[in-house]
Amino acid sequence: MNALEWNRDLTQELSTIREREKNMTDKPDRGLGVVSFPEMRRANIGMCVGTQIGRFVKPDSLIPGWNSQAQAWAQTQGQVAWYNAMEEAGEIVQIRDFPALQQHLALWQNAESKENLPIGYILSLEGADSLISLKNLEIAYEYGLRAVGPAHYGPGVYAYGTDASQPLSQKGKDLLKAMDDLNIILDATHLCDLAFWDAMDIYTGPVWASHNLVREIVPHNRQFSDDMIRELLNRKAVIGMAFDAWMMIPGWIRGKSTPQSTGLKIEHVAQHIDHICQIAGNAKHVGIGSDLDGAYGKEQSPGDLDSIGDLQTIPDILRKRGYSENDIEQIMWRNWVDFLERAWN
Repeated sequence: MNALEWNRDLTQELSTIREREKNMTDKPDRGLGVVSFPEMRRANIGMCVGTQIGRFVKPDSLIPGWNSQAQAWAQTQGQVAWYNAMEEAGEIVQIRDFPALQQHLALWQNAESKENLPIGYILSLEGADSLISLKNLEIAYEYGLRAVGPAHYGPGVYAYGTDASQPLSQKGKDLLKAMDDLNIILDATHLCDLAFWDAMDIYTGPVWASHNLVREIVPHNRQFSDDMIRELLNRKAVIGMAFDAWMMIPGWIRGKSTPQSTGLKIEHVAQHIDHICQIAGNAKHVGIGSDLDGAYGKEQSPGDLDSIGDLQTIPDILRKRGYSENDIEQIMWRNWVDFLERAWN
């Protein structure tokens, strides 16, 4: 999405990307982006969930999107073409199974320099609207799709998401059955409450939440209630922490609040981490999700976050709160790897 819709060359330095955008006003985060491949490498971020996204919207929709499922599908195929081009350039490498994951981990853990290493990515679909039929899901699985979040914002083709509410339709149930058959990870992120509980009743495969926070701390339907968190723990899920400002602290008004006016810092995410770990009784179900390439930049990120590399301040934040070195390693990366070992083996 950043490459195609924002027209960002993520192979460039952040300073170069920001300079090129400094006089642009079409997006709120122009000149304020926090993600690039060089920045990730410097921060020892060797693997990520790489998303496709193409939302279908009806004529009366108040949220942006594509006017047909076919257009949404075409948009996601453009995104796949970009991922493929980045692979050919040696910038990234797709991780489809556990042996490939182990090989990639060994590469990053044993390399003296990360400067020229490919960044691993697991392909995910955020919102399933672009799947014209279940045949498209099979096509996507063949080119490497390994996780699907059925919903995004608003009413979706297969499930309702943030700021909308409806039980799963038959199409949504059929999608989950097809995902189950292919062992595709269900991403519970963005599912409205009714669709979440329907999905938990129907889906028997691996479940994670790639970028989500806690409703008890910031009351909003985008967040997980404690009951939802407990259900995810029962499913051995990992919940990735998001760094979108309005999700991190209560009272943030989008378009008005700023990191400076609210005092938002990276350390505020520790409240969400603590909350989930207290419910779980351990640190085995929290990861870093970030969403820092999710259509916002420094204007809607913690005030002490200048780039995605500043996520590496989290270990010290957790140490000060009494987390053990083993707990910190789990939260920073190992929980995702352990999850994928269970899911893919």
